[in-house]
Amino acid sequence: MSPNTLLELPTLTVRGTPQALGEGQGEHLRALIHAFMDVRFSAVEQYCRDRGLPGAEAVFAVAEIGLARQQAWDPAGHAEHVGIARGAGVDPVRLYAATQMTDLRDVLVLPAPTDEGCTSLLLAPDRTRAGQVIGGQTWDLNPPDVDFIVAIERRPDEGPATWSVTCAGCLSLMGINAHGVALGTTNIKTRDSRADGVGYLALLHRALRAATAAEAARLIETAPRTAAHTYWIVDPTEAISLETSPSVLARRDVRAGAFVQTNHCQAPALGAMQGEATSDSSARRLAVTTAGAERGDHDWQSVQGLFADRSAGVLSVNRYAEDDQGTATNAVFIALPAERAAWACRGPADRGRFIRLGFA
Repeated sequence: MSPNTLLELPTLTVRGTPQALGEGQGEHLRALIHAFMDVRFSAVEQYCRDRGLPGAEAVFAVAEIGLARQQAWDPAGHAEHVGIARGAGVDPVRLYAATQMTDLRDVLVLPAPTDEGCTSLLLAPDRTRAGQVIGGQTWDLNPPDVDFIVAIERRPDEGPATWSVTCAGCLSLMGINAHGVALGTTNIKTRDSRADGVGYLALLHRALRAATAAEAARLIETAPRTAAHTYWIVDPTEAISLETSPSVLARRDVRAGAFVQTNHCQAPALGAMQGEATSDSSARRLAVTTAGAERGDHDWQSVQGLFADRSAGVLSVNRYAEDDQGTATNAVFIALPAERAAWACRGPADRGRFIRLGFA
């Protein structure tokens, strides 16, 4: 990429029933979905071999259990997932395995310590220029995933319209709906993952249909969760952080100030179950972003600036593929729920072109 060329974020609009929403994505993104699955399965084969597991078949067995649980918990989300698979011409279980790989990996065996890099923040009205809630995050994972980042606008026959930024073939990862409910996630690891649960993308996808942040939080709080994650949820009047594992949950209602989450447990009950030591990167990103967020007077551009931090090289919030850490910033999402809109880019905050995702 030329130093002066910003990464573009492709968009796609789909309409209709859950099945039609999925089929539209599968048909339009077929080549990307096939390539994405190839990249994910190549990675998981190596992961399994390195840990003495019998190849990716172990992942597919867990995926079959999880997909069945999703069907019972959220039939509409399951129907959309199956529609994506049908439109792309792939097996639904294998697509579930590729898209929910973070959770399925943790069910089988916790990975060796890695410098995962997602950073999320919640800003209460007293920390923003317009006196309105802001929520957002960087999404960091495998560097090749940047090639598969898309923004999907869903116009369903029933329920609110939504925008999500995700990987081709995946359900919602970060998103906002027409009610102004927005959400996202960072990964943490605890030792109580389970096969008989619903994957994190399915949880986010269902919660994105909620009418309020409180409703979205209840859905995740009561869900049969597969593995540990944190979730940030906002609407025009509320900002909520959920730090979760399959068996433990800590909730924070952010009514003043700022709250930042990276990739380690902050709640004592989850910290006691944490599956790996807190990395230097996660600790530093938490400290630096919290200090910047607490300064206040923020709008979406200043949040973009926080997410573009490169003050500590490879330990910074903004992570490049050439840092050679195994993960990089693949997308950034900043929600303005009072405006029922978000600003998002593909790639790092200083290398992607931000576009507005909203509702007419």
